[in-house]
Amino acid sequence: MNDSTNAAAPDYRATLNLPDTPFPMRGDLAKREPAWIKSWQDEGLYKRLRDARCGKPLFVLHDGPPYANGAIHMGHAVNKVLKDMIVKARQLKGFDAQYVPGWDCHGLPIENAIEKKHGRHLSRDDMQARSRAYATEQIALQMADFKRLGVLGDWEHRYATMDPANEAGEIRAFKRVIERGFVYRGLKPVYWCFDCGSSLAEFEIEYADKKSQTLDVAFPAAEPDKLAAAFGLPSLAKPAFVVIWTTTAWTIPANQALNLNPALDYALVDTERGLLVLAESLVEKCLARYGLQGTVLATTKGEKLGGLNFRHPLADTDPGYDRLSPVYLADYATADDGTGIVHSSPAYGLDDFNSCVAHGMKTDQILNPVQGNGCYAADFPLFGGQNIWKAVPVILDTLKAAGRLLATETITHSYPHCWRHKSPVIYRAAAQWFIRMDEGVGVFTTDKAPQSLRRMALDAIEATSFYPENGQARLRDMIANRPDWCISRQRSWGVPLPFFLHKETGDLHPRTMEILDQAADIVEAGGIEAWSRTTAEQILGAEDAALYTKSSDILEVWFDSGSTFWHVLRGQHPEGFHKQGPEADLYLEGHDQHRGWFHSSLLLACALYGRAPYRGLLTHGFTVDSQGRKMSKSLGNGIEPQKVSSTLGAEIIRLWVAASDYSGDIAGDDKILARVVDAYRRIRNTLRFLLANTSDFDTKTDAVAPDELLEIDRWALARTAELQAEILAHYEVYEFHPVVAKLQVFCSEDLGAFYLDALKDRLYTTAPKSLARRSAQTALVTITQAMLRWMAPFLSFTAEEAWKLVGTTPSIFTETYLDFPTPDAELLAKWARIRAVRERVNKEIEAVRTTGAVGSSLQANVTIGAPADQLELLKSLGDDLRFVLITSKAVLAAADELQVTVTPSSDTKCERCWHWRDDVGHDPAHPGLCGRCTSNLYGEGEARRVA
Repeated sequence: MNDSTNAAAPDYRATLNLPDTPFPMRGDLAKREPAWIKSWQDEGLYKRLRDARCGKPLFVLHDGPPYANGAIHMGHAVNKVLKDMIVKARQLKGFDAQYVPGWDCHGLPIENAIEKKHGRHLSRDDMQARSRAYATEQIALQMADFKRLGVLGDWEHRYATMDPANEAGEIRAFKRVIERGFVYRGLKPVYWCFDCGSSLAEFEIEYADKKSQTLDVAFPAAEPDKLAAAFGLPSLAKPAFVVIWTTTAWTIPANQALNLNPALDYALVDTERGLLVLAESLVEKCLARYGLQGTVLATTKGEKLGGLNFRHPLADTDPGYDRLSPVYLADYATADDGTGIVHSSPAYGLDDFNSCVAHGMKTDQILNPVQGNGCYAADFPLFGGQNIWKAVPVILDTLKAAGRLLATETITHSYPHCWRHKSPVIYRAAAQWFIRMDEGVGVFTTDKAPQSLRRMALDAIEATSFYPENGQARLRDMIANRPDWCISRQRSWGVPLPFFLHKETGDLHPRTMEILDQAADIVEAGGIEAWSRTTAEQILGAEDAALYTKSSDILEVWFDSGSTFWHVLRGQHPEGFHKQGPEADLYLEGHDQHRGWFHSSLLLACALYGRAPYRGLLTHGFTVDSQGRKMSKSLGNGIEPQKVSSTLGAEIIRLWVAASDYSGDIAGDDKILARVVDAYRRIRNTLRFLLANTSDFDTKTDAVAPDELLEIDRWALARTAELQAEILAHYEVYEFHPVVAKLQVFCSEDLGAFYLDALKDRLYTTAPKSLARRSAQTALVTITQAMLRWMAPFLSFTAEEAWKLVGTTPSIFTETYLDFPTPDAELLAKWARIRAVRERVNKEIEAVRTTGAVGSSLQANVTIGAPADQLELLKSLGDDLRFVLITSKAVLAAADELQVTVTPSSDTKCERCWHWRDDVGHDPAHPGLCGRCTSNLYGEGEARRVA
């Protein structure tokens, strides 16, 4: 037996340039991400990024502060990840993209949490101390969760509305608003929540369905002769009544007037219950509702009834109600429903209040029996001490017994609710501090604004960019129609209104503006607690202290968060704080903040310096489940960011957010996240292929000049440049889901299904340092570098992980997007046509493969018949056409239309490259190899021109 018989078969696999990389196929994100976060923190990455962009143009996204209460939910995660992606995208564009995270710390929810734990009767000092400690704990917990999501920011210098410097800054901002003439004190109805025990702003109201009892109530005429004359009658034969319709039975005991429309026609209707005054157009409906027959005796215009007096419906039941209800004419009384007559309790309705005051009623004449806890005053006749909602059936029974209730029924209607407690609210007159929307001037005005606050805010909205655009109309409508802003609250945990009010007149102390400066200094040194401990004697001296009361009101929390730009942004970029004030490039929050933070920030910025504090506003939707239901604990349909991070990885949350169209609601559940995991794996596998096939490539020594690259490699770079232009255009307008979609298509179609597929043979089989292989690697390295930058804003952990293998700087985020030349349009168009032919060929090969006649496409010989233009296109590829098609042979022929014929190869399969060639075994020393493999291994190497 000779030696050749005993020789082992050669291992040609060892001669291939097989991929190799330490970048693992599995990300093990949940396990490995915490280490990345720790390294970012240990290395001071955020500081490094600032140093890397020192002197570059600023981009500031001002953080709308989440409330420091409770663990973050998926809505928080969406919000913070969106902000992080935008900041990182701007950082990669070359901006000094700053992000200072913040927290909203004052206000009722924290007070509620303290009261639940320690009781409702804590002293002010105790409540403030416990609230500050609680908020501090909550910030630490939420900060850890935000960091876990991969959010980069200046965590070391985060801001909080309870920081003494910010509390003091808020007082100074408030002083400036006073100087500009916008602040006044007044008694007027404001939204009041019994659960809060305080007034509410428009921002804190949401509408929900509520069941109410409607009631039609008869008010007896106090001047029957004048009523007869108004209707042109000599006298009245029966007792007469004006009938009102309302859904708020609890307001009837506080009635003080009636409103009729001067332009409406009113009828005097004769019924068995007496003569009823009703809007003429509603007579038929009203009589049907009352179960009465009636005859119209006369009609008259509402203006004829103005000034007539009627008696309270309970005047004969209790002496406490023996008063008159005069008729005031008002346009808001309509014949749309009810009776066309509106009863007026000025303490409990804004229109009622304005109408009564306009007709001469003094504020000290206004009845206001409903207390802040929702009960009537203890000494209030008939209903004293009763909760107003529980008193409704009692009021109905009392009216019925008095013979004044004509009808009642239960309806469901839209009604204002507290957005914190979800409980119904009322309008309630209270002495409060307001910011006026329209013209006016305050006592301490020293620098009156040139326009009304409403006008300045509307103009500022026109100068702001909105993403999506429909947000502009929404905010504009809210500003155009909103009432004055009630800014005072009757709570403990908040920034004080550092006022002293005269005990008799209620006037502010003449040194108020000086006192505001003192208060700001005291608060800056010791927090709001220091002001609470400061006595009137310490500020005013003993003589004045005896005459003045120290206000215990606080500024509402929307003033807190709405004024953060005033003190946070000036520290963030002092050069941006000039005469016009600081300005952020972007505010980003959920779309509910059109009535919240966007709204309050806009009003305060305009009050302070006449324009918005932001150049752009971006809104996102709520997180919902796959059925479109808002995620909530009560429904149990939420996905918790902490759980997802610890199982799938925060990177999956980030990719889910990026892949979602945030302009609407963002759907998520376990199935949706599973699809996101699949998408992540496809992107990661593509990246791994790129890294593995360039691991032996050194850009400094191995890169091929652009004009020496093979044509398909030049196409790949042109396609990459084309895609980058699209991606950067999306990033410019803060769009991410198109980027994710296009990146996935690029990975699966442009690269995976075409370019990389066609490239494998050249990468694996040509000589390691050959032009053919180095050309491919040059393109792959450039594509990798570009892709990592595109991915980094949303796949931050993965991009950083890969960057450690290919980067020359500590972090991908110190880099900027690659600078590509303008894509060669002709080259792109040419290869689009080639790919179309390739798709047709693949389809025909697959049809033959299903018969079992061929295995891989390399076993197929392809004959392509094509019209002249296509034929010339394919001929331009020369013999490289077969590498583009991934077949062992490709023959061209003329034809009237594209035709593809696939036949199994009758040649021998090369043991190394797996091509089926007729020259396999041409070299006796290497009987299993084809000619190009022997050349690549032992000769000069094959020549590749195109692919």
